[in-house]
Amino acid sequence: MNPTSAAPAIIDFEASGFGRGSYPIEVGFTLPDGHSFCSLIRPEPEWVAWDRAAERVHGISRDMLLQHGRPVEDIVLLMNERLRGLTVYSDGWAYDFVWLNLMFDAAHRVPSFRLEHLARLLGEGEASRWNGVRNEVERELGLSRHRASNDARVLQATWRRLHDASLPNAA
Repeated sequence: MNPTSAAPAIIDFEASGFGRGSYPIEVGFTLPDGHSFCSLIRPEPEWVAWDRAAERVHGISRDMLLQHGRPVEDIVLLMNERLRGLTVYSDGWAYDFVWLNLMFDAAHRVPSFRLEHLARLLGEGEASRWNGVRNEVERELGLSRHRASNDARVLQATWRRLHDASLPNAA
């Protein structure tokens, strides 16, 4: 791995479901230096849609959110502080864009960072190898829980492996 190649900041969300009325329940991100953040999100009073199938995937119950989730306003302020000025990448941009804006709207704030699709960082060759390399990285990291910060970490490590392999003199 080439330590001089700057990794992108990556963000991921877990959500109450994927349909109409879904909302973010956990956010995780990994910064270019590898530091990460993750938090459960306490649902706003009007956020009530709940998909049991989604709960089976991420393992987060609504009761867990109500007991341990942080208020949206606190998370939004923290995100703005830590992500200020960055372009942050997501592999599920269409959903993540909606959930991110739902959070910021609820907190009456504007993001201090930009959200872009991770695919913008990939060349054709990297994109074609993405899924295979991601599966390798997931196995190697051994992150058993499907959670937002774990997913962000896997995405960043996958990008780094593909990027570093494309550099001149890469082994």
